[in-house]
Amino acid sequence: MAAVNLDIGSENEFRQRPSVDADTNSSLVRVFLRFPLWGKIAGANLLIVLACGAVLYRELPSGRHELITAMAWALATGLLANLLLVRIALEPLRELEATAGRVWRGDLGARVRPSPVADRDMMRVGGAINLLLDGLVQDRAQSRRLASLVISAQDEERARIARELHDSSAQTLTALLLQVSAAARDEKDPVMAARLAEIREIAGLALEEVRVLSHTVHPRVLDDLGLVAALEWLARRTRAASGVEIEVNAPSESAPYTVPSAAASVLYRVAQEALTNAVRHGKPKLVKMTAVASPSRASLEVTDDGIGFDVEEAEHRRPGMGLFSMRERVSLVDGQLEIVSSAGAGTRVMASIPLNQLRQI
Repeated sequence: MAAVNLDIGSENEFRQRPSVDADTNSSLVRVFLRFPLWGKIAGANLLIVLACGAVLYRELPSGRHELITAMAWALATGLLANLLLVRIALEPLRELEATAGRVWRGDLGARVRPSPVADRDMMRVGGAINLLLDGLVQDRAQSRRLASLVISAQDEERARIARELHDSSAQTLTALLLQVSAAARDEKDPVMAARLAEIREIAGLALEEVRVLSHTVHPRVLDDLGLVAALEWLARRTRAASGVEIEVNAPSESAPYTVPSAAASVLYRVAQEALTNAVRHGKPKLVKMTAVASPSRASLEVTDDGIGFDVEEAEHRRPGMGLFSMRERVSLVDGQLEIVSSAGAGTRVMASIPLNQLRQI
């Protein structure tokens, strides 16, 4: 029985050997196919040189080795010519690769430049890539326009709700508060007067909540006085509620430039979210908000001296302290958002929005 088992094992090993050899051969083929084209051509020409040299060496008399040398030089020259032609033919591919790299890094204005050594097929490939990039730019421009319209519509709806809260609901509560105050003043029964006083207090709290909510939904100062005034109002309100010192800085060179409403709304929401996160989670003593505007770009920077946090870990926790919502809102207007923070080193939130496209909408 032992001999039978040994034979079976040996037979199994023998049957497995072809598959191993096949895998090895397949690996060698893959290595050969992945080798650069110039290497394949050089290898093929080298084989031709060796084969021709061997044939001539065997067939010709020993005195005619000059012919063998001449043939070898001819084949070597052909090899060099082939390699040069291959390099010239593949040169346009380097331009394609460079253009793809620039697009990957965010330069959508990159285009494949015409090459004097490109053949007809390579020129068609470059033209097709340029057409795709043109279409991508047009789609992004259309997306920016639609995003701006979405933000504008959202802000208009928020403003309408804020006006309704301030002009309708708040006024109704104010009238109710006056009526309850008058009734409490005229009431002779001490028990009923106490109840009316309690109702007056509740109505006053409701009125204050409605007013705060109306400003939170959409600060009217943003539409009336602009971004810097809205940031100062936000700083005063947050300072009064939390006791944290908040500074608002706007360089004087930014004063002549008007920030479009879509960009101002996005930057204000970023400031609101960053300030809320800092006060709620960062435990800072000082928060600085800096707004800068130029003819082509508006930017906002919010820094604090709090305890900081792990940005990557917070990003994975959707919505991650509002970081995801900030990024989404900034990306809608083709802006950039950068958040830098670490434990014990505070937090810096930087948002930048291009204005040229928004002004054309």
